[in-house]
Amino acid sequence: MYQAYPLYKIVLRRVLAVLVGILALPVMLFRQDRARFYSYLHRIWCKTSTKPVWLAQTEAIGSIHW
Repeated sequence: MYQAYPLYKIVLRRVLAVLVGILALPVMLFRQDRARFYSYLHRIWCKTSTKPVWLAQTEAIGSIHW
């Protein structure tokens, strides 16, 4: 149903997202659209997770007991 990514690909993509975020921080502090940029980095982080984002969110919502 969904593509399972190997661990090295998940780690590499997440390390790159963190490095880009840290390197861009001095510039992004003075920009108005920094939230959009970091939201994009978050999407990159989530795309190679072990589960699709929609499946992980559905399971998280299902585990909440009122």
